[in-house]
Amino acid sequence: MGFVDTLMAGRFNSTDLAAVSLGSSIWLPLFLACQGILMATTPIVAHQVGEGKSYKSCETLHQGGVIVICLCILSMLAIHHCEPILVLMNVETKLATLTLDYLSAISWGIPAILIYQLIRSYIEGFGKTLPGMKIALLGIACNIPLNYILIYGKLGLPALGGVGCGWATSIVMWIMLIASILYILKSPTFKPLAPFKQWKPPQFKAIKDYLALGLPIGVALLIEVSMFSVIALLLADLGETIIASHQITLSFTGLVFMIPLSISLAVTIRIGQLLGSKNYAGARHSAKAGLVVTIIIAFFSSGLMALLSDEIAGLYTTDLQIISIATTLLVIAALFQFSDAIQITCAGALRGYKDTQVPLLIVFIAYWIIGLPTGFILGKTDIILTPMGPTGFWIGLLIGLTISAILLLSRLHWKSKQQLNVI
Repeated sequence: MGFVDTLMAGRFNSTDLAAVSLGSSIWLPLFLACQGILMATTPIVAHQVGEGKSYKSCETLHQGGVIVICLCILSMLAIHHCEPILVLMNVETKLATLTLDYLSAISWGIPAILIYQLIRSYIEGFGKTLPGMKIALLGIACNIPLNYILIYGKLGLPALGGVGCGWATSIVMWIMLIASILYILKSPTFKPLAPFKQWKPPQFKAIKDYLALGLPIGVALLIEVSMFSVIALLLADLGETIIASHQITLSFTGLVFMIPLSISLAVTIRIGQLLGSKNYAGARHSAKAGLVVTIIIAFFSSGLMALLSDEIAGLYTTDLQIISIATTLLVIAALFQFSDAIQITCAGALRGYKDTQVPLLIVFIAYWIIGLPTGFILGKTDIILTPMGPTGFWIGLLIGLTISAILLLSRLHWKSKQQLNVI
């Protein structure tokens, strides 16, 4: 859906594409941090299912519901009070106004998507991943026509441009939530458990254990994604062309990233269920299988991006200057497909082992201590070379992701070996 938003906003005009880019740089890290916290639901439920105690999963869902309410309030407040960020980054007035309008529109879908993420994580803890795929397909099927109607002003409605993306996305978020609730009410797996009935009051210990696992996941995702967002904000003073080129590269790499991310989520579920049933060797084998699959996928995605970078950039815009810059960035992005695939799979496997605090430290060091400062030095200073602009930042990303992949792979090897010694 992010790919579609960027593609359709870019075809409207470059200013609206830049507004969607800057707006996404603010709301997406916030959303993904909240999503990361809620992702704790999956390994907790997977362990309960593996132990043969599925009935306990309802309590996990209920305590997650308490956390969702808090996250919704905080997220809405943050999105509606983010103007100082744009002022700090010296964003021009017209672009800042469009960005704030886009954020205002998308904020009304935040409660829906956070509740949906909790329900989805709960369902996936049972190994049921097909419903999430069907709901996602429903979302994209609704997103495309809604974008068309609201961006370009069809059916008698005014043309809203990038702001229309925000409203379309909000509507889709509510559609996805309703679909997930209907699935649980109708599914033979969940009907006997009746997870929406007899909601238990907040339990301090359960919430504490949930947050102990979920907060490091959320912060790690925030650190990773916010690095991309901070880059967009640091590039804001270089003009719409640079911002749009960065957003095109980010949009396509984000689309490709969904494939190894999906494998990572599957690895979390498999390892969680196998550890719940005390099958430590099987858990280690699942981690290895996940890594092999994602590395094979990285070969294809890397080749695709390197060979077809011009054509990919041309999908988003007809502006030759934007295409030229985006093509260079896509070639660099092709290089880190392997590092990205390895690091996200290892992170997913470690979540299955309920190991989230050390990965958080690894991600922080790799991205914020090494990757982002290196990118800033290369992109906006002449300490090493003449300022390289967005190219320097993407080289910094490549370095940070590679270090993260090496350290997380080492951690996974140690953790899985340690569990085998428990036998």
